[in-house]
Amino acid sequence: MNEKKPKVRLTGKDGNAFVILGKCQEVARKAKWTPEKIKEWSHKATEGDYDHLLSVCCEYFDVS
Repeated sequence: MNEKKPKVRLTGKDGNAFVILGKCQEVARKAKWTPEKIKEWSHKATEGDYDHLLSVCCEYFDVS
C-alpha cells in the first residue's frame, strides 16, 4: 500500500475481535475510505483466525 495508513489505537481496548473490527471500521470511515476498500479490508481481515485479523489490521492501519 502506497498511501498513508490511518492511525488506530488498539492498545488498552478489549481484545475481542468484534471490538477491533468495529474500531478499525470507524477509523476507515473517518479516513474517507470508499465502501469498496472497507469491504476489501473487512473480508481479508475476517478470513482467518485472530492472529490473522491483527496482521491484516497492521497491514492496513498504523496500529498503536
